[in-house]
Amino acid sequence: MNELFAPGFKETPYWWEAAPPPDSRPKDLPWQVDVAIVGGGYCGLSAALELRRHGVEVLVLEAERIGFGASSRNGGMVSGGLKLASGDLARKFGAEKAAGVLEEAAGSLGFLEELIAREGIQCHYKRHGRFVGAHCTKAYEAMAARAEALKALTGLDAHTLPRERQREQIATDYYAGGMVADATGGLHPALYHQGLAAAARRAGATVVDGTRVESVMRGPDGFVVRTARGQVKAREVMVATNGYTDGAAPWLRRRLIPVASYIIATDELPPETIKRLIPNGRMLSDTNRVLHYYRAAPDSNRILFGGRASFRSVTPREAAPILHRFMCAIWPELATVKITHAWTGNVAFTFDFTPHIAVADGVHYAAGCQGSGVAMASYLGHRTALKIAGRANRPSAFEGLGFPTLPLYSGKPWFLPLVGTAYRVQDWLDRRAG
Repeated sequence: MNELFAPGFKETPYWWEAAPPPDSRPKDLPWQVDVAIVGGGYCGLSAALELRRHGVEVLVLEAERIGFGASSRNGGMVSGGLKLASGDLARKFGAEKAAGVLEEAAGSLGFLEELIAREGIQCHYKRHGRFVGAHCTKAYEAMAARAEALKALTGLDAHTLPRERQREQIATDYYAGGMVADATGGLHPALYHQGLAAAARRAGATVVDGTRVESVMRGPDGFVVRTARGQVKAREVMVATNGYTDGAAPWLRRRLIPVASYIIATDELPPETIKRLIPNGRMLSDTNRVLHYYRAAPDSNRILFGGRASFRSVTPREAAPILHRFMCAIWPELATVKITHAWTGNVAFTFDFTPHIAVADGVHYAAGCQGSGVAMASYLGHRTALKIAGRANRPSAFEGLGFPTLPLYSGKPWFLPLVGTAYRVQDWLDRRAG
């Protein structure tokens, strides 16, 4: 198996070649702030930036180096309402609430684009659009209604493409057709994160890394945030840890399902190969329950291919051959292409498959982006900050949904291997059926 890996193979994100997380240099902690934010990813930094725009004193506390987590480990594929538009939100929340959720989800793409432009963040952002491959005929037939819903929701084109025309978007016969949706984009996630962190600091936020929060205790005049390096008093606390939520936030941890997602980066390919494989430069994903998502790198001629390589804990090196096999099922000609990077990061699902903004015992929470967190996490942070600052002209649709959990669930998803096996079997049966 060693011949799969290129010389100098790394088990770190490809994105770190251009934007590695800076070395941790923890600052002294202030003894008191208006708002303490736990988590220095997109959500926490977006909230900090918005709070500072309203003159609120804010401290961001990050356990690792800034940019170490999912914000620099994801695929850099940006969507708004793409996933939520495929769900049955009306059945879950009622027609009016569902419409609000979909409207805000779709608006998160525009919010992100405005944020990037306003703050001058150089992160290779482009509205590429996406091609979603149907893993079976039944999935393709369901896409027509989904495309119409997306078109109505976003005001941008979305349409199906039959199997005989899918090579207009991707050089493969693997899928049974697919859907093209224009309301999606792509960026370099680590560069976006670094630009967002710089914007928050520029606005006056204090960002402290290498400082793990151990507990948040409510007192008579606010909160005491205890860390491994001392404690801070805060009038308000926001927790924005998503797939990396630990025992310091047990209420949130019981409501999130952390799932490891894996990505590989290929060696450099000829530019003409990239152009042939992805003629229009779309972001790519499919309808498999065990999802594949992939794209061309924005700053080099590589393919970045991600998915749920395993529902058990495996190393990136162990996951790489699995992802390579998935990739070659779609593009057999890449069988001899070597892998330069393989890495993993956590995403967070909720039990109702919907993002949430919530308050429990006075603590603000924003989490559960269902693996689509670039725009959504940034938006949830923004909306939570408006709520904290008292500047929201109306509640977000992601508030007040209820935030379900399961009896006896502690935040450790022991059931994932069983669910993953069932999903793989169902995907296989679907493909066998045609």
